[in-house]
Amino acid sequence: MIAVNPLVEAGIASDVAAGLARRPRSLPPKLFYDAEGSALFDQITDLPEYYLTRTERAILEAHAPEMIAAAGENLEVVELGSGSASKTGVLLAAALRRQLRLRYVPIDVSAEALALAESRLREQFEQLRVRAVVGDYTRGIPAISRNGHRRLALYLGSSIGNFDPADAIAVLRNLRKQMRSGDALLLGTDLRKSKQVLVPAYDDAQGVTARFNKNVLARINRELGGDFDLDAFRHVAEWNPRESRMEMYLESAAQQVVTIRAIPLTVPFDAGERIHTENSYKYTMTSVEAMLREAGFRREQTWKDERAWFAVHLARV
Repeated sequence: MIAVNPLVEAGIASDVAAGLARRPRSLPPKLFYDAEGSALFDQITDLPEYYLTRTERAILEAHAPEMIAAAGENLEVVELGSGSASKTGVLLAAALRRQLRLRYVPIDVSAEALALAESRLREQFEQLRVRAVVGDYTRGIPAISRNGHRRLALYLGSSIGNFDPADAIAVLRNLRKQMRSGDALLLGTDLRKSKQVLVPAYDDAQGVTARFNKNVLARINRELGGDFDLDAFRHVAEWNPRESRMEMYLESAAQQVVTIRAIPLTVPFDAGERIHTENSYKYTMTSVEAMLREAGFRREQTWKDERAWFAVHLARV
């Protein structure tokens, strides 16, 4: 069963109107994840340049039993930004080896991705109860009854890195409000590394990430009656060492005017003007510790890959 979080706004019009009316122009990364965008992101995770998903998955496969044991007994699992939950099965399988039944609550803005995840996980695990929630967890975590279980929250894929530091702390604080003493968080964070590794991960040779980025404009065309010419915008991925983040933009190739009928809004673009679509912060252990502490968690344990490119942290309320 898929529930809809009442905190979700109807449609994307307000985000688009606010983001394109300001200078510099921006659109929030949650707009990537309609059905087409979710499918493109799944393709990205298999690209040779995109190390994040396979590196985190390898950490989970190597250490899932330890992670679940450290989280505690009698668990229920809640996942923020679950998408298609492609890596989550490793942790759910480890949990089901320790308890007879398990409830899993994935929260995501994409109903299509949740439906795919729910169907696949129900087939894979007979003892698993899935209660999927369509919602934007960045606006507040929906209240979910727990029936006496200890809660393990998953926030994987370094999705926390899409937020500026203050906003990342706010997201984790919102999660903290729905947790009790003894509950745990498994947080995935991408670690700072060389530009030569980072930039190709966000600008792959096959152009899949470029199509993923431009799908934001295609979505505005489909859902809001926009007339964006996707060929008139260029995908840009840049490393910002001062802020320790990758940045993605859509850059106008020429002077042009775009109309979005459903808002309604007319947006002039200069040649070279950019729409900012995503940040992806890269962490150090010091910055992870500080973020968790400010949000009301204490880090208990960390697992890394052999190159120390990625880390998964167990933090406790």
